Amino acid sequence: MKLIICADDFAQSQEIDAAIVRLIENNRLTATSCMVNSPHWPSSAKLLTAEVRQKADIGLHLDFTQFGYRYPHALLILLSLLRCLPKLAIYQSIEHQLDQFETALGTPPDYVDGHQHVHQLPQIRQILLAVLKRRYDKQLPWIRIARPHVASGIKGLIIKMLGANALEKNAQQMGFKCSSVLLGVYSFSGNVEDYKKRLREWATQARDVVGTSVLMCHPAVDEVLNTTLQEAVVAKSDVDPIYTARLNEFTALNSESFNTIFNGLKIVRAP
Repeated sequence: MKLIICADDFAQSQEIDAAIVRLIENNRLTATSCMVNSPHWPSSAKLLTAEVRQKADIGLHLDFTQFGYRYPHALLILLSLLRCLPKLAIYQSIEHQLDQFETALGTPPDYVDGHQHVHQLPQIRQILLAVLKRRYDKQLPWIRIARPHVASGIKGLIIKMLGANALEKNAQQMGFKCSSVLLGVYSFSGNVEDYKKRLREWATQARDVVGTSVLMCHPAVDEVLNTTLQEAVVAKSDVDPIYTARLNEFTALNSESFNTIFNGLKIVRAP
């Protein structure tokens, strides 16, 4: 009945960063995953103060689809399943992202996961675990396993089939701690009340899980000045297709309903 509440995509934009920091300060989040190849990362990292880090684990959101060395997501999946990704390039990108994290924050990541769950793909998972073991053998980061709950439907099943079981098995054999079920998978549709309903369903599922579940979320706030909210949503949606969902998630997570929704669960930072 333990649950980590983790916000993805830190450093993707100012709106996302502001939401995540505010939710950590308000004791709504216990982890956030950082996109260190983002051009915003050097400035975003400064928001992760000692006070913030006392309240939440800070992880690497391993990225091969959005910033830096990247592929279209479908092509990355295909190449990995065919074992045709260039191993040296994958290795160098992983090393670079870990270097970027350490340079900005002065510590290794508390954990590692993947943007669009790329960390569990064939080839990438093997190289990632080997690099982490070599660099951090005395204090290994924990690994987020992207194994959605069975109630997540076809989207959750596809995510799981991309390598969740293999990543967990390999990681545990090498001494890494791992999370259990991944919650928070949905279509990014609906309004604030719809998301609150989903939070209640995920909280119920977490109460039945053995081990430590992770509820992933993707919040943002509207930080655009001199414009209406509708204009801001239209502008941001052009570059962030789930921007409206992000605003709904922040509102729901920051609401007074939070404590009632997660009553009875032990909210933690790590497995």
